[in-house]
Amino acid sequence: MEISTAKELPRNGSNWEERFVSGLIDRYQNNKGDAAKLRRADNPATEYQSWELLAYYGVNLEKQWVRLPFICVAAAMAREQALKANGACTLGVALASCYEDKQGSDQAKVKLRRLLACDDTTELVRHLRPVLKLIQSRSKTTLDYIRLLKQLRQFAQYPQRIKAQWAQEFYGQMAREQEQGEV
Repeated sequence: MEISTAKELPRNGSNWEERFVSGLIDRYQNNKGDAAKLRRADNPATEYQSWELLAYYGVNLEKQWVRLPFICVAAAMAREQALKANGACTLGVALASCYEDKQGSDQAKVKLRRLLACDDTTELVRHLRPVLKLIQSRSKTTLDYIRLLKQLRQFAQYPQRIKAQWAQEFYGQMAREQEQGEV
């Protein structure tokens, strides 16, 4: 029996990302083997092991710039042991929360600037993987994987907009904290 993913998961609009993330959360809770396959997707040498699951969700495996955002998010989600729902934390806020000085941390700024310097999706995913691992090891919040996947998918077409969003999330938190201190 052939599975028609095009009807189940539209490729345009926010439903695709939402269904992808919620579908993976369900899979991770019910099938540890699928979670293991997707954890290995972070390694380019073993990435092919995740292709069956990605194809099920309608991801075009032939185009690297299409495939890599899904692989990056799926692998990050698979590493979160107790993931029961999508989080609410944005990438910039989560990165800042990894350090005691938050946005004032030179290390956090270097990691953000490295992401902002990326020119294409392949380079971005390569530099984002260790950042996501850092966030998972140090931050007490769970990322909004739906938002992150949308941003990664749009990066090829609108890189400046996505970079501006991440900088606003990172530095905007500092501005909000300063406003609260003045009030």
